[in-house]
Amino acid sequence: MANVAVYNMEGNEVGSLELNDAVFGVEINEHLVHMAVVQQLANNRQGTQKAKTRSEVSGGGRKPWRQKGTGHARQGSIRAPQWKGGGVVFAPVPRDYSFKMNKKEKRAALKSALTSRVNESKLIVVDNLSLDEIKTKKFKEVLNNLKVNKALVVLKDNDQKVVMSARNIPAVKTTMTNSLNVYDILKYDTVVITKDAVSAIEEVYA
Repeated sequence: MANVAVYNMEGNEVGSLELNDAVFGVEINEHLVHMAVVQQLANNRQGTQKAKTRSEVSGGGRKPWRQKGTGHARQGSIRAPQWKGGGVVFAPVPRDYSFKMNKKEKRAALKSALTSRVNESKLIVVDNLSLDEIKTKKFKEVLNNLKVNKALVVLKDNDQKVVMSARNIPAVKTTMTNSLNVYDILKYDTVVITKDAVSAIEEVYA
């Protein structure tokens, strides 16, 4: 089992924690990690883009000039794609980009992403994250103490004081254990996670 240091909000090491290898020490499956990221980005796409083909643009029902004898190239419609105001050749139409992954694949991808963060020493465990008031400055001090800049902060419960304090920091995102995803884990340089959140993740995924 991997041993990681546990820090307090002042950035001091206050102990260590053994991580469960069934979650934080698996063999990394890059294919599933890639698939999970692509799936999340695809599922977020609205798919509402639309352009008109030559059959949908208005006008152009009449042949602009006779086939031969004008000196012009032959044309069948002033709404053909090469004309100004003409239709688009392979026009995009509204569609659903989403696709599904198996439950086992999703779990394996998440475990792989967490393992990669542990292997790269980019997972920081904090014994507790709590603030007396909603104050961005105080939360920024905590991140500075932990020597963290761009971070994903994982909490067990929806602590509004912490969430609201972190909301105005552009390079920081807070999430709960039940909404943790592969894309966010990989997007941010460091994962800052509370001990309670580690236990909750191990309970679900081990």
